[in-house]
Amino acid sequence: MSFVERLVCSKCGTIYEAGKNPVMCRKKDLGRLDVIYDYDGVSSRFNRRSLASRESRDIWRYEELLPVSSRFAVKLGEGGTPLIRTRRLGEKIGMKDLYLKDDTRNPTASFKDRAMAVGSAKAVEMKKRDVAIASSGNAAASLAAYSAGAGMRCHAFVPTDASAGKIAQLLLYGASITRCGQVKKGEDATVQAMLAAVERFGYYPCPSFGPFNPYQVEGPKTIVYELYEQRNWKTLDAILVPTGSGCLLTGIWKGLRDLRELDLISTYPRIVAVQPAGNQALVRAIQKGTPFDRIIPDPYPESVAGGLLDPYPWDGDAAMTGVSKTHGTGVSVGDRDILRAVREMAASEGIFAEPSGAAGLAGLEKLLSEGGIRRDEQVVVLVTGSGLKEPDRVIGMLEGKGAGGSRERP
Repeated sequence: MSFVERLVCSKCGTIYEAGKNPVMCRKKDLGRLDVIYDYDGVSSRFNRRSLASRESRDIWRYEELLPVSSRFAVKLGEGGTPLIRTRRLGEKIGMKDLYLKDDTRNPTASFKDRAMAVGSAKAVEMKKRDVAIASSGNAAASLAAYSAGAGMRCHAFVPTDASAGKIAQLLLYGASITRCGQVKKGEDATVQAMLAAVERFGYYPCPSFGPFNPYQVEGPKTIVYELYEQRNWKTLDAILVPTGSGCLLTGIWKGLRDLRELDLISTYPRIVAVQPAGNQALVRAIQKGTPFDRIIPDPYPESVAGGLLDPYPWDGDAAMTGVSKTHGTGVSVGDRDILRAVREMAASEGIFAEPSGAAGLAGLEKLLSEGGIRRDEQVVVLVTGSGLKEPDRVIGMLEGKGAGGSRERP
């Protein structure tokens, strides 16, 4: 049973019927179609007592707050990742209540499995045979895996510098790969190529940002549901979110808003957007109070955190709303601090994250030094992707070499 009432364009306000399965606004204004739920209907089945009786630990445990039925899903074990209360790392930085939400444990080793599990299930419901994605790695590898399980053809448009580990996943999952040029003056050739293919061949677009697929952004909401369940519904002070396009942060905000609407939480934790110094357009806007429509992307984004180098914050409007409504903030971190965070997380807690996945820890340490977060607060850092995704970059780090970045879209 679906509890989706309608979809509404975030830019022009056009309302769409849920049953017609819209994917993009017909006005082509790059507005995200936000999914609106019937919370009264959801609350009749979704509460603390009902959740406690459910055996499933994957994202479909929260089906009432997802835009597609689980009967269309390829289930690879997405979600249900551990929330780890740190010991050695917490002691090192002087925090007693520091938690790591370890999404490296997902099927293809990144949080993107939450998004692509939902996006691909919607494609199955719509009887699509071909799906397309613009990505440098994690999202493309994830969509390729779910496409393989569903018998769909995945067409991945990737930059020329996509990492070898992520390309290997794409090849093994049977994706069709088209290599595109690099970012120039803030324009992403992979997105342009994907949209051209969608227009010409009728592919179902499923990149990991909202304006081109409204369903996949609902998947990351489940991170929020899980961590509150795992903490027995205790309050939190802050959640640090590695941020590129703003899609993950948008999902976190949507999840918090869902729980508040259902009276499952009474206060919001502060959402903190963390970006690399080489691509911090969204953080700059948050810090300066710049309206979303006046954001100027960094023309040539560069960082060791390749997964955070989306040249344009596609979901920045909702991300900025989430930060504002929760009284959060944004912080940028340099490559040296990100690489130190990779080492600290691995050596202290046994969690091996790619640089993008460890950026949240680097952001926390910077805010602690600046007084933006107190050491006695209860904080969750999202760990979004495994270091095994980028072995070449890790080897370079261990050898003391610099590393350029490919692009992905948290």
